[in-house]
Amino acid sequence: MSNHIKAFALVGSVAAAVSMASFASAEEMAKEKCFGVALAGQNDCAAGPGTTCAGTSKVDYQGNSWKLVDAGTCETMELPGGRMGALEALTRDLPA
Repeated sequence: MSNHIKAFALVGSVAAAVSMASFASAEEMAKEKCFGVALAGQNDCAAGPGTTCAGTSKVDYQGNSWKLVDAGTCETMELPGGRMGALEALTRDLPA
């Protein structure tokens, strides 16, 4: 392979990688933190005092743990027992 073809292939690879990174960022921006919607051990982060981060919630729908959801859907999520998702930490369903 000539040096020109190798250089072209390298530039193409870098451009593809940058393009994919931009796509992921746009996708992440279309998400929001939704508190009180994760099942036990399935939160994305912030599970309150005494926990480290992702996967550390102790109870279903723990109010101070969050999960990333599609933007604009959090507060309309209907959960068992009349619960709803929230954009800020809740004081309900905290572990004993």
